[in-house]
Amino acid sequence: MEVARALLGKILVHRRAAARIVETEAYLGLADAAAHAFRGLTTRTEVIFGHPGHAYVYLIYGMYECLNIVAEPHGSPGCVLIRALEPLCGIESMRRRRPGVKRVEDLANGPGKLTLAMAITRRHNGADLTRGPLTIHPPESEKLFEIAVSPRIGITKNSDWPLRFYIAGNHFVSKV
Repeated sequence: MEVARALLGKILVHRRAAARIVETEAYLGLADAAAHAFRGLTTRTEVIFGHPGHAYVYLIYGMYECLNIVAEPHGSPGCVLIRALEPLCGIESMRRRRPGVKRVEDLANGPGKLTLAMAITRRHNGADLTRGPLTIHPPESEKLFEIAVSPRIGITKNSDWPLRFYIAGNHFVSKV
């Protein structure tokens, strides 16, 4: 949960595109039936059991890729789903990747939308997010904001757990 909160306001950079993280969800590994790691170590979940600060990217509904950040020490699974971003630069490239989207607020306001907008794919699974083409950075200047909390979205197991965090009042947060 700490990492999910701490990621809010940080900047996700991929190539020439950058966006502020405005919404996250925590997944608590072996104790959380909604987490991919709940059933233990598999080929798919191997990254989650690895070192913190790495990307876990997977396919959902057979069509959307989702970006998670490994958030627990090696051997202890847990990750944070990045749910929404506020585009900062590379917006024209994001628009080309999401044709038909009219408002900038809708480019990356969901986990599948943001990976499309930022050109993040399963090729990034296991990537070290401290170096390379896909990274997370602190903002140039810290802005104070209120963190809102709610149950997670779009899951059936442990759906009432208050593990969704977002910047209150931000127009780029996903629509519930």
